[in-house]
Amino acid sequence: MSAHFAAFSFVDRITGFEPGLRARGMFAVPDGIAAFPSCLVAEAVGQLAAWVAMEKIAFRGRPVAALANETSFHGEVRPGDTLDLAVEIEHCDDDAVAYAGWASVGGRRVIELKDCLGPMLPVADFDAPEALAERLVLLRGLGAVPGRFHGVVAPQVQPDATTPGDAVSATLTVPTAAPFFGDHFPRRPVFPATLLLDAQIGLAMQLAAPGAKPARMTHVKMRSFIAPGQVLKLEARRSDAQRIRLSAETDGKTVATARLELTPTEAP
Repeated sequence: MSAHFAAFSFVDRITGFEPGLRARGMFAVPDGIAAFPSCLVAEAVGQLAAWVAMEKIAFRGRPVAALANETSFHGEVRPGDTLDLAVEIEHCDDDAVAYAGWASVGGRRVIELKDCLGPMLPVADFDAPEALAERLVLLRGLGAVPGRFHGVVAPQVQPDATTPGDAVSATLTVPTAAPFFGDHFPRRPVFPATLLLDAQIGLAMQLAAPGAKPARMTHVKMRSFIAPGQVLKLEARRSDAQRIRLSAETDGKTVATARLELTPTEAP
């Protein structure tokens, strides 16, 4: 099976579509994978928004991850679950798309995104415009065959310095080759921002109190693309008991920043 539209694609079918305004869709999480983290749920919502945005501008451009002001984590998604996806487009033109969205499982909301912005870049730099247009027709019709996604191997993360209770750092080595690069993107492989965020959350949880869990991620900013083989220095630094600042650098330059808020599991 080709990696394209399989190794990192999380919309099986678009069930509702108002051009340039909103969409509803679904994705069946394969029951044979080990896990489906919240950052991939956010990826699914973002991909649905991308389909609306690309159709709006006749596939001249595609949005890339840049800003996400607020992502709230309401519940876990397990292998075998079916995601119901929704996006509302706030603005879309050849320069950028602004949107909000959410995902639910069985009527239970599991994630919510607010104030997201993706700048548009020439679609032909990343993928074949005609292939994307054909794919949208399929998704709006019968839908794609489910079960194409076979999971993602977590990138290598090597612990570095730790200041107990205050900060922790690590080195993330982006693989030089991986199936998801064939889907993200075929003409220009880019390490997905959501996989970076997942690694950063994992690092931050080393500072969390027992019983705490991720509640909300804010001020996410991707400053540049991350290429295959790049080495990133990750840092998580506590702001207070429930807030942690996240950053990623390469070659002395910051490529991503975010803030993570924690909520104890005992909290109502």
